[in-house]
Formats: sequence, C-alpha cells, structure tokens
Amino acid sequence: MWQRQNFNYSQVARPKTFGQESSISPSRIKRGSPRAAQWEDIMSLKRLRLDRWTGQLLSSKARPCCLRQRQIQKSTASIRSQSTSASPDIIFEDEELDLGDQAPELDTSQLPSPPPEAALSSAKLAALHARLSLPKKLPLQTLSRALVDVSADSSTSFNNASLAQIGRTLLSYHVTEWLITTYPRLPMTVLFSALAAYAGPATLTKIASEWGVESAAYPGAEVDPGLLQFSKLKPGTKTSVGTSTRPDQSFYRRGISSRVVYDDEFGEVVAKVDVVDERSTQDAHASFVRALIGSVYLHAGSKAAKSFITNHILSRHLSLDQLFHLKHATRDLSRLCAREDFEYPVARLLSETGRMSRHPVFVVGIFSGNEKLGEGTGPSLDEARTRAAISALKAWYLYSPTAGQTGRLPSDVAEGGDWKPLHIDMGEII
Repeated sequence: MWQRQNFNYSQVARPKTFGQESSISPSRIKRGSPRAAQWEDIMSLKRLRLDRWTGQLLSSKARPCCLRQRQIQKSTASIRSQSTSASPDIIFEDEELDLGDQAPELDTSQLPSPPPEAALSSAKLAALHARLSLPKKLPLQTLSRALVDVSADSSTSFNNASLAQIGRTLLSYHVTEWLITTYPRLPMTVLFSALAAYAGPATLTKIASEWGVESAAYPGAEVDPGLLQFSKLKPGTKTSVGTSTRPDQSFYRRGISSRVVYDDEFGEVVAKVDVVDERSTQDAHASFVRALIGSVYLHAGSKAAKSFITNHILSRHLSLDQLFHLKHATRDLSRLCAREDFEYPVARLLSETGRMSRHPVFVVGIFSGNEKLGEGTGPSLDEARTRAAISALKAWYLYSPTAGQTGRLPSDVAEGGDWKPLHIDMGEII
C-alpha cells in the first residue's frame, strides 16, 4: 500500500554554525512556514553579540538604575535648595559605583524667584547690606529672601511671609514699649495713631524708599536678587477687605476696650483676607521692612534687632501734640481737676488787643488756684478759653518722666540690665 519514495536529503537546508552562511536565499522561503521561523531564529542569533552580555554581567561596576534615575530627575525638577543645601544624589543599584558629585542640573529659569545662590553675585544686594550697616551674621541669601513677596513666590520656604510676621511682632512690641514708657499718660486713641505713624504701612514704605529699595517690573528667576519682587496690583482694581474677625461686630458698638482686645496693633479691624496674587506697592514695601527686622532678629539676636528698630524707626521725629483731637476740652479739664483733687479750673483774661477792631486777639489762661495750667489765644474769648483748656490737657497727657532723655525700658532686663517703673498712670479721664 505504501510505496517508499526515494528522497534526496541533500536538498534540505541544514542550519550552519554561527560563523558560516546558509545556502538558502531568504527570497525562496515562504513566509509563515516552519522553515521561515527557523530562518528568523538563525538570523537573530547571528545579530546578538554575547561578548557584550558577558561584559555587562561580569563587570566590577554596575550601571545606574535607569528607572530610579528618571524618577529622581523628575522629582528634583520641582525641588529647590535653600541657601547652601545640596541637591539629592542619584541612587545607584551598586553602592561601589562612585561617579563623583554629579547631581542633576536644575533649570532655574522656571523658578518664580531667583535661586539663593544668585544672591552671592548681586551688586545691588551687597550695596544694600552695606548701606544699612546690617550685621555680618546676616547672609545675603536671607536678605534676598526678605525681598521676595508672597505674591511673587507662593512657597513659604522662599518668600518673606514668615520673616515679616516675626518682624511685625517685634516692631509693634518695641515701638509700643517706648511710647508707653516715655509718655505713660497717652490716651489709647492717640497711642494707636502714634504707633501707626511710627510703624504703619505708609511710614515703612517711605523708609524702604529712603533706603534705596527698588522694585522689579515683574518677578522671576532672571530678576536681580537686590530688587523687591512682587506682583503689582493693577490700577483700578477693587480690593475686598473681607469679613471681620470680631465676634461682636453686629451687636455692640466698637469702643476702645473692644479695639484693644479684638483689633490689630493700630486699632484697625482684622479682616479675613485670603492670599492674593497681587499686592499694592505699599503693602509689599512694608512687608520687606518687617521681614528685614525679622531676619536681623533670627541671625543676630534680640539686641541687634532692638538696636536696628531704634536707629531706623524710633529715631524719626513725630509731633505727638498734633495727634490730639479734643472735642470737649473744658469738660475734660474740669473732670481731671476733680479726679486729682485740684482746685476748680478758672479762665482768666491775660491780655487783649483790638477788641473793637475787625481782628481782635485775646489771650486767656486756665488757672487752678494760683497755678496756671494752660494758655491760649483766639479771636474771641470762647475760642481763647477752649485753646487754653486744650493746651492744659496736652501738657497733662504729654508728661514724660524721662524728660527727653533715653530711659530704661522693660526689655533691657532680658539683656542683663535693671528696670524700675517710672510712672503708673491712673488711666484716661473719660
């Protein structure tokens, strides 16, 4: 049934060794056949070089893990180092591999503010440091950070928000301490106004401009670190104050006692305002001055910060007598004399001229017994009497136990000195 057929085995293609060529042309092999698959296996083995495999496996040094390297490069793209902190190195699979201090380079052009190392090459920053006679302990990197507003860089590790908070607390404390110690009888309304005149945003903006601080047109990594960087508020933009933090805003009147408890150091309402992307020039300059005070405190100590506030803030002249606004001067003076057991104040005409003319002038003095409390001039007797009462009240409120000299302050005790209370006032008249 079955017939044996003579088959010529010489026509069958036999696989050769790796160094020999096959006698079958690839064009004569039909695709999809078992012979075609055999041909592809032979050609793939010829293309592989086993010496490379052995070189990689038997090498004493291992290559870096590509997957980890890519992950670290992605993570370091969003990481910035503060001051002199180094970037993380690449993690290798073999600990014996040592490629030196080769860290992935960071593209600083995408940063919202200049990198800290750029402060070392800024001429404006070095000039500002020398102009203000800042302590040598204060590095240029921290001074550069004080010039970056929160609207320019939202990262709390690179803006001046935390430094400004510390500086604001120190500035309010030392100015209030000096005012109360030097003028212990100041009314609270006048104390609020005096504190705003010394440490308010308008005053700090003027101080920053006198220091020679210039602002950049727009913040960015390419900006000189010696320029104040903030996103400027567009003209005509309405700023929302927000709701107040006072719990009694809709039930009680806003008196002096509640202003002391609930309001800020200037007696103004504390508003709930979210972080804005744009700020006014006044707020940005005031934030820089406060941040600079906080930087001096952190690097040089409380004594250097107090000396800086005394030299740059409290050294400015302020006419406190112009901050008074007395509506009922004669009534207040009468109650003051009754509280202090003085004789009832009496107004007496001291001199006059041109009573029958168009522009008369009267000089009236306020006396308590034989002691003259105040004196005032005016075109009428009532006006002169009122000005005399105002003069007497100002002389009472502006009493200073230091008599214009630099007295000891309570904060001097922390520096090893002694302090003795000079005067304790009984409080306001009304």
